[in-house]
Amino acid sequence: MARKENLIVGLDIGTTKIGVVVAEQGADRVDVIGIGTHPSRGLRKGVVVDIDATVESIKKAVEEAELMGDCEISSVYAGIAGGHIRGFNSHGIVAVKDREVSEGDVRRVIDAAKAVAIPMDREVIHVIPQEFVVDDQDGIREPLGMSGVRLEAKIHIVTAAVTSAQNIVKCANRAGLNVVDIVLEPLASAEAVLSRDERDLGVCLIDIGGGTTDLAVFSDGAITHTSVLALGGNHVSNDIAVGLRTPFEEAERIKKKFGVASARLLGSDGILTVPSVGGRRPREVSRKLLCEIIEPRMEEILSLARGELSKANLEDRIPCGVVLSGGCSALTGVAELAEEIFEAPVRLGAPQNIGGLQDVVRDPMYATGVGLVLYGANQDRGPSRFRIRDESIFRRVRQRMREWFYGEFD
Repeated sequence: MARKENLIVGLDIGTTKIGVVVAEQGADRVDVIGIGTHPSRGLRKGVVVDIDATVESIKKAVEEAELMGDCEISSVYAGIAGGHIRGFNSHGIVAVKDREVSEGDVRRVIDAAKAVAIPMDREVIHVIPQEFVVDDQDGIREPLGMSGVRLEAKIHIVTAAVTSAQNIVKCANRAGLNVVDIVLEPLASAEAVLSRDERDLGVCLIDIGGGTTDLAVFSDGAITHTSVLALGGNHVSNDIAVGLRTPFEEAERIKKKFGVASARLLGSDGILTVPSVGGRRPREVSRKLLCEIIEPRMEEILSLARGELSKANLEDRIPCGVVLSGGCSALTGVAELAEEIFEAPVRLGAPQNIGGLQDVVRDPMYATGVGLVLYGANQDRGPSRFRIRDESIFRRVRQRMREWFYGEFD
């Protein structure tokens, strides 16, 4: 296999599947050249619960991507999700030296905004600027060189459980991969499926995966809220398996092939042959019964997502409505059901602004993988890498994020 220097690889470690997206960075765009997927056996609700099983799944997905892309993968951008993720906004104020905003002033105001108490078992994985305020002028994205006596910064901080982040890096390392950065999965998905206009006007991205449902709200071009719900497509499949008394794998297949998120959207009823467990004879059930099993769980997931928006007082700040991504969003009728629940426009989000195998990856299930690649393409790709055996791993992650942030103002 050829070793290519300009590769960017996204590793989506999901509850249902491990996804690997390989891309080459060209002069003006990113071209996808390889994709690998393999069922995920070692995760539960987005968190690693079996390292050996996860490592094996990663290896299989990487091998498939290497074969398709005719390349050798050594470094990846890894996604992180799970109910342990917490995001919150913070605010800092400093006096401007010499009455003109300098890079040092920006550093100090970011440090002031980051000076919040964080429990010992949690670690900062993202510090994202939202806006700056110079004296009374708000809405500033680039404050360098502006005249003023007071500088304020509004930022969004994302934290994760230290052990969960460590386990993701450990699994990647045991599969023979270096981890360049750990990226919150809804942020990655947003890179792939949201337009600039949606970010500016206000939009809510909901990524419905296998074990988790991730939310990210954007307004005025910046992220304002992130959260993760420990519910996803696997819960729908489990309901089908219990309700129809069929193996989980069969329930997953039936959901994808015949499932509809709302019985009201079912065009015509039909009869399904459902395999039974324990060697019993297959049974026949109506498609309407299947939809009546799926609908309550999908309503619960979407209602909890709306509850998150209400809790954060953001329902009135998303005029562009909701964008759905993730594998479970492809279920027939999910967008229509979401429109009823959110009382807002809803669309399915497929990766865009990508070249190469764009027809293959233009599917909501690849949103996170493609987003990780696009995130990586926007970063300075220096030679530094880190491994779990390095005791200062998370200090170095923070340093890399700090360097990236300040690099935006050079």
